[in-house]
Amino acid sequence: MKRYVLALDFGASSGRAMLACYDGNSIKLQEVHRFVNTPIEKDGNLYWDVPQLMQELETGLQKAYAIAPFESIGIDTWGVDYGMLDKDGKLMGNPPHYRDKRSEGYSERLCAQMTSETLYARTGTQIMDINTLFQLMSQRDDEGFSGCHKMLLMPDLFAYLLTGTISAERSIASTTQMLSAKTGTWDTSLLDAQNIPASLMPAIVESGTEKGVLSQEVQQRLSLPPIRVTAVCGHDTQCASFAAPAKTDKHIFLSCGTWSLFGTQCDSPILTPQAANLGLSNEIGYGKTVTFLKNIIGLWLIQESRREFERQGQHYSYAEIEALATHNLSTPCAIDPDDPCFVAPGDIPGRVQDFCRKTGQPIPQTPGAIFRCIYESLAMKYRTALEELERCTGETYPVIHLVGGGTKDRLLCQLTADFCQRPVVAGPIEATIYGNAAIQLLSIGAIASPQAARACIANSETLKTYTPGKFPELHYRMFQNMIKQEK
Repeated sequence: MKRYVLALDFGASSGRAMLACYDGNSIKLQEVHRFVNTPIEKDGNLYWDVPQLMQELETGLQKAYAIAPFESIGIDTWGVDYGMLDKDGKLMGNPPHYRDKRSEGYSERLCAQMTSETLYARTGTQIMDINTLFQLMSQRDDEGFSGCHKMLLMPDLFAYLLTGTISAERSIASTTQMLSAKTGTWDTSLLDAQNIPASLMPAIVESGTEKGVLSQEVQQRLSLPPIRVTAVCGHDTQCASFAAPAKTDKHIFLSCGTWSLFGTQCDSPILTPQAANLGLSNEIGYGKTVTFLKNIIGLWLIQESRREFERQGQHYSYAEIEALATHNLSTPCAIDPDDPCFVAPGDIPGRVQDFCRKTGQPIPQTPGAIFRCIYESLAMKYRTALEELERCTGETYPVIHLVGGGTKDRLLCQLTADFCQRPVVAGPIEATIYGNAAIQLLSIGAIASPQAARACIANSETLKTYTPGKFPELHYRMFQNMIKQEK
């Protein structure tokens, strides 16, 4: 008997609704709706267009149900961003975008009150200005919390708009810098110290539990029955991590999309000063597993460079970008992908050139040279993250499972294998969707265990292995020295 669930995946630049059909052995995915996620600008600030996104979500529900009567809906999104509800349950304006500059400098302000090591030991989260805690500190100083009743992170907000149920799924809550790494509950004393009302925080629920069913209003408007909404791992990274078809416990997963998430699974959080200083993060996945990882800017650099060249009248497909970079033989140069200058939208190619000029390197002159610089810099950043993870855990990881959109980029996969000197197993491309669907299937009893779910995912895809070539040691040492000088 075939079982159907609907996976809704909201990325930072696009979203899709995908129908997943489980036949007892494998999962077949069918894309039913895809849409662009374009932020809106108002008075110099960036926001997420929630009304438009909800319209797209509901279109996806209707299209999918016309194909097959699915039993469950699961929603995953990017991390850290949130919307505010008033006491009547109404959304108080569009949620701010994490690339908005309103929270810049707030991590430094807090770490002037307590050391970064202390904050990290409490929350286990990499300290970044975009984190929810610092966004809330910015809101406190700007418009305050008058009239605010509850804060909902993005997947929880979409689920609320479908069901009317208020809660916070654990994996997305672990991105906020407000969850205690030791107790798994909101760190209310941290919130109190920053004059952020702890009452704004919803009750935490586990991934794989039921959020609720479609409200009567939604049922009537969309002509749908009372379908269950399941709390999958609300953070897309944790859905992708769950889907990595690893055959060994010791492995690295690399979820490669707009962001790169490079990490491994541990039995418990690693809260040492060393981990704090290296900018590593402890997130919570399905079954309260701990994912120890590094957040790295990813293919955003390629995506935004492509958009900039389009603005200049030069149009490249992603296949053409890969070919240009593959055949570029100019003098190597490198950037730090995580330098703050690369965060905001705009002229990334120009910033790459400025960075190389500032650091005394050869300046890439052609699109191919710029793209090659970005690709190699990402691969070298992955090598650095691998070394940091192994130092903190004391383990050696024999394989990297690269999942997500980056699996389509053969050059990046091979460069990752070369610089990390580990075989790279690429696939599945739709890891986030597979993880989302598999958690739903576990929740409704169609699949018996997480191990069975991963085996099912492996049966559903053809994976490709990239064998390490020669290690470009001189280029990597140059990269390391450049990073040290920047710091």
